[in-house]
Amino acid sequence: MNKLEDNNMLFENIKHIDDNGNEYWLARELQRILVYKQWRRFENVINKSKIACNNSNISVDDHFANVGKMVDIGSNTKRETSDYMLSRYACYLIAQNGDPRKEVIALAQTYFATQTRKQELSEKEYGELTEEEKRFYQRDLTRKGNYSLNIAARNAGVKNFDKFHNAGYKVLYNGETANDIAKRKKLRYREDILDNMGSEELAANLFRITQTESKLKKDNIQGGNNANKTHYNIGKNIREVIKKNGGTMPEKLPTPEKSLKEIEKEHKTNKEISLIK
Repeated sequence: MNKLEDNNMLFENIKHIDDNGNEYWLARELQRILVYKQWRRFENVINKSKIACNNSNISVDDHFANVGKMVDIGSNTKRETSDYMLSRYACYLIAQNGDPRKEVIALAQTYFATQTRKQELSEKEYGELTEEEKRFYQRDLTRKGNYSLNIAARNAGVKNFDKFHNAGYKVLYNGETANDIAKRKKLRYREDILDNMGSEELAANLFRITQTESKLKKDNIQGGNNANKTHYNIGKNIREVIKKNGGTMPEKLPTPEKSLKEIEKEHKTNKEISLIK
């Protein structure tokens, strides 16, 4: 088992499955893994996460189910103990609102963000996709994510979007701007770098995009320079997580032989030929 898988097992080991096959985590168990000694402090994080959930027009009750129970504290006395059944999405929000100084919070952000991105497909379905299919799937999510990120950046006051996006790229790619990445990949003028990434590289960028959008909104970041700094810090954190997990740095990942545009064109041509036949 590699280090990434080992880290993931922290959260897999406390995952539960209900009678209907739905997975969930218990807040008290997650509290222990995320190293919160006091329940009241962890419950503050849960409450912030519930607010974030509600602000996204998502039903809080669907993701944070109160399952408090009475426990015996001695002398024939019982006391109600709070607990919650948490969905993947709830755990993702908790990781987002957790103490960023804790290393395990960064691991939780990586794990639950990855799983939440895949929630439209089951783990089994995603695992059975070919690399080409994973690329298309991740690219679609990245495209949607960039659209939302640009709106959040505009609301924060960003005017120079090239500078804003490069703030994230440069630190994630060890100093490379979008143009530098394109040159290294030997792309044609104005060819999309995201169309020329494998699924692992796309996933790293999707993480950068979703985390930056969330941070801009959650902290109500205002001003172009502050937004750029936020994007830079998110990219830096993700690179550090990749390093800690023993992963391959984005600039070291191989460039696929064919871009997604080329593959789409081939699929279209083959379809037209089959129709003619």
